[in-house]
Amino acid sequence: MSPSAQSTLSAPVPAHAPEPVTAGGPSAAELLDFALRTAADPEVVSSLPLDPEGRTWIRLDGPSGSEAWLIGWPPGTGTGWHDHAESRGAFATARGRLTERSLAVRLPAEGWQSLELAPGLDRSRSLAAGAGRAFGEHHVHEVLNESTAEHAVSVHAYYPPLPLIRRYSRSGPVLNLEHVERPADWQ
Repeated sequence: MSPSAQSTLSAPVPAHAPEPVTAGGPSAAELLDFALRTAADPEVVSSLPLDPEGRTWIRLDGPSGSEAWLIGWPPGTGTGWHDHAESRGAFATARGRLTERSLAVRLPAEGWQSLELAPGLDRSRSLAAGAGRAFGEHHVHEVLNESTAEHAVSVHAYYPPLPLIRRYSRSGPVLNLEHVERPADWQ
């Protein structure tokens, strides 16, 4: 597969009780519960083709109309800084270990190209297999597989389904909006 390989196959979703329908869609906690349960399902995790050079992914059926993805991370790969706009979300590590670096501040949704961040806003957490993380709207982060030898696999879920992803670059305390991706760019 190429460095930006993807699979358009649908992976089976773990067998479990029907998801409750929450007014306004599933909460971040419900998305995390789905991600953790799915990440613990060896049949789903093993359905993902892995590429030694680039991330791979399969779209899953998320709970209550949410969008979900099973993602493979070769050693040394990451997302770069981004947010998921108005979507809340969660992800769980199924295999390996992922690092999430995030900002402990809510940024304006629009109307800016460059911001200087105050000191002390950076957060970092390591998520081994079986661990997960939920987040709210406009959460700015990057996810990395910092291993030099081991592939990681994770499950991600978002509600509402991703309307867009904003990509950022970072130089010290300065965060710059680089571009905006729409669903057609990654499906």
